Amino acid sequence: MSVELNHTIVHARDNRESAEFLADLLDLQITAEWGPFVAVELANGVTLDFATVPVDTITPQHYAFLVSEEVFDAAYARIVRRGIEHYADPQRRRPGEINHNDGGRGVYFMDPVGHAMELITVPYGGWPS
Repeated sequence: MSVELNHTIVHARDNRESAEFLADLLDLQITAEWGPFVAVELANGVTLDFATVPVDTITPQHYAFLVSEEVFDAAYARIVRRGIEHYADPQRRRPGEINHNDGGRGVYFMDPVGHAMELITVPYGGWPS
């Protein structure tokens, strides 16, 4: 069998708040809720299982999502409409902008607990020829 990522746990101060933030922004579904987890499923079957943990134990992580042009347009419109701070770069030196790296578009923003989220329309290095 090949190796595939099935799920990962995302620490949150409020699992439902963080799951809903991402699901609403990317027009995804919350697919399960069990124990300490609220799961959001991505198109490739991977789930992000949000877990409520003590705030002082949260280490900010980075999550990058490869999205279609249409999903990017819709998500970026929601980012702007909701007044979510966003940047063209991970160092946050270009606020209120998007990038055009590798011939696509990208944007960085923070989730409710400070995880760095990234949306890109072209993978790093471009599409394989």
